[in-house]
Amino acid sequence: MNITKERAWELLKEYNKEEFHLEHAKTVSFVMEYFAKKLGFEDEAEFWGLVGLLHDIDFEMYPDEHCVKMQEILAQKGVDEKIIKAAASHGYGLTNVTIKPEHTMEKILFATDELTGLIGAAALMRPSKSTLDMELKSLKKKFKSTGFAAGCSRETIKAGAEMLGWELDYLLDETLKAMQEYEKSKL
Repeated sequence: MNITKERAWELLKEYNKEEFHLEHAKTVSFVMEYFAKKLGFEDEAEFWGLVGLLHDIDFEMYPDEHCVKMQEILAQKGVDEKIIKAAASHGYGLTNVTIKPEHTMEKILFATDELTGLIGAAALMRPSKSTLDMELKSLKKKFKSTGFAAGCSRETIKAGAEMLGWELDYLLDETLKAMQEYEKSKL
């Protein structure tokens, strides 16, 4: 790795000003580190977190070139090709990116990017505005309601679970647990 988390955060803020996008990046970064540790990739947790932090660096400024412009930006900034490839792979089949998620980490990013948005939206609908009191049953209900958080692609989430060879419920439950841990870490 040739970039620190602090430098990645500065880069992200250079291209993203909206608090929503910055918070999404921090959430995905934490979720990625959570899965790295859970699945026995502790030694790679920082790398997974960096990929999660930088995965949408281009989305705010270049939504029509998402995952394509990101590769150019990160390459120009001297970011390691492994980080660029991994981050770009979450756009496979969704954007003009042809980099297929192959490593477990890339598949998790693909699966959880949309899902973290759905869980975040579901939390905002709760009286507590929190994931801490959310249960899988409640999340599954929101997942099935296609009108709720319609911008969060259920098909992408399902495809991600399938790529990983996981049951959808497992992906939903573990991502919810990761987001609950993230929320606790901010208290």
